[in-house]
Amino acid sequence: MSKTPFDPALFRKEAVSEETRTINDTIIGMMDGMPDVWDIGPAEARAMRARGDGPFPLPPLSERAQTRKIKGKDGEIELRIIAPDNPTGIYLHLHGGGWVLGSAAQQDLLLERIADNTGLAAVSVEYRLAPEHPYPAGPDDCESAALWLAENAKAEFGTGFLTIGGESAGGHLSAVTLLRMRDKHGFTGFKGANLVFGCFDMRMAPAARSFGPRKLILRTKDIEEFRRCFVPEDANLEDPDISPLFANLEGMPPALFSIGTEDALIDDSLFMHARWLAAGNDAELAVYPGGAHGFVAFPGSLAEEALARMDTFLNAVQKK
Repeated sequence: MSKTPFDPALFRKEAVSEETRTINDTIIGMMDGMPDVWDIGPAEARAMRARGDGPFPLPPLSERAQTRKIKGKDGEIELRIIAPDNPTGIYLHLHGGGWVLGSAAQQDLLLERIADNTGLAAVSVEYRLAPEHPYPAGPDDCESAALWLAENAKAEFGTGFLTIGGESAGGHLSAVTLLRMRDKHGFTGFKGANLVFGCFDMRMAPAARSFGPRKLILRTKDIEEFRRCFVPEDANLEDPDISPLFANLEGMPPALFSIGTEDALIDDSLFMHARWLAAGNDAELAVYPGGAHGFVAFPGSLAEEALARMDTFLNAVQKK
């Protein structure tokens, strides 16, 4: 009998559904026909996405969304908020995009779902992006947003219950923010962390190094280029503020790590989940057969299963 915290059968080829195989083939086909982001540059890639010219449809904006500007370390930071009536808590959301792409305004469907299914007010941070604003700009903005919520959530939302989460680079930023809040401010008030296909080792774990050129959202080259944009050349990649896998993880909140088996960052979640547990924290690992990087954004049974489990996790931490 396996003593691992997950079922090895989830990693076998036969565990991947035909629907998931079709979705992955479709993603590769769509991305093969588009300009490479590293040929056109991040600024143009962002502009294409904003125009809806990318390989995937631009998600609609929510009529429920509100924006709020707060003071950050180096200027104002915009927060995008979708809140239910009488929220039961706050979900500090940090979007993905390799610290280079993406925006809070492109997350409205996810934020609406969180607000509707968990009762949490979803607060997404429009943090500064690299390469124009490399490390530590983005993490600084996320830290400022967390500090603002720690000090103002009760007055602003009627509740001081805090959770945090994000996808890909947002998973990384969530872990970094939790560590900064603990180590710099003595604050351990976040009650749950929803860490979705995050990057936790900037050195690149084996799976990231070996994934290769297949255009299933995130290639080895993409990870290398995102890192080059985000991390200064002289940075210590084992600094816990850059690679939170190397941090002392004592006193972290319960966490849910979600990852697909066809994700170049799978090792990051496997390793971070193990270290989270070894530090004495509660942690769950949800492995999805055939899931590509970003798979929760592609409608299908795998995405719905993962999103439903995230809802369950965020609801469960509110009952503890």
